[in-house]
Amino acid sequence: MGQPLCAIAVTEPDTGSDVAAMRLKATKCEGGWILDGAKTWCTMAGKAGLLLVLARSNPDSSLGHKGLSMFLVEKDSYDGHDFEYRQPLGGVLTGRAIATIGYRGMHSYEVFFDHVFVPDDNLVGGPEGEGKGFYFTMAGFAGGRIQTAARAIGVMQAAFEKAVSYSQERKAFGKLIGDFQRTRVKLARMATLLTVSRQFTYAVGRLMDQGKGQMEASMVKLFTCRTAEWLTREAMQIHGGMGYAEETPVSRYFLDARVLSIFEGAEETLALKVIARSLIDAV
Repeated sequence: MGQPLCAIAVTEPDTGSDVAAMRLKATKCEGGWILDGAKTWCTMAGKAGLLLVLARSNPDSSLGHKGLSMFLVEKDSYDGHDFEYRQPLGGVLTGRAIATIGYRGMHSYEVFFDHVFVPDDNLVGGPEGEGKGFYFTMAGFAGGRIQTAARAIGVMQAAFEKAVSYSQERKAFGKLIGDFQRTRVKLARMATLLTVSRQFTYAVGRLMDQGKGQMEASMVKLFTCRTAEWLTREAMQIHGGMGYAEETPVSRYFLDARVLSIFEGAEETLALKVIARSLIDAV
């Protein structure tokens, strides 16, 4: 694990995919900036020793995304579901974990900034980086989307392996459920879509290594994350009633897969604002 662990603080309570509408304030002061406002869905914010925070450094709302800057906020690392970090100069940074139905091994937090001081040196990009936070964020999103696709593949692989092994253990009507044609058709489709997702992700990864593939990163995320929902559901079906029991790993895989189509760009936003727009602009 990297030291310090870094968490991303971009999303706000009333602003998610519309990054240009962010409102957390960064006010210039002697030697740095003062941050005031709230962020949400900040994954690993408690454990992290560093927050990468997108804030509005220019109060002129007409500037839109051009009024945003990126800051590095240093803090102590905390275990548990709540934290309160007090700066020597009086700033307070507090956080509270959000209760979720899945992804419980990696908590996301609501984070509140109350007069939190950030030195000038922690403005990403230095003085020239002021007003460029939106562009830094967009550049990072493509990487976030390809790694989310990779996460989806990991969940699918685990669910598929459990489905195959269970089909060779559980008996119904006098024979293994893996011997029924319907089960075999399910497994064949699962294996096919898992392979397609993996190869699609590798192909986009190679494009991104060449400095390309920004739109394709959104495509592969949209496809693999929706596929992960379907595949983990099928794994649960093969397990029957046991698939719904918390003691069975596939129940967790199903719940963990559900969020993948939401974070790092909801599938609807990716389709409308990234993929379709890129395709039309290319005509």
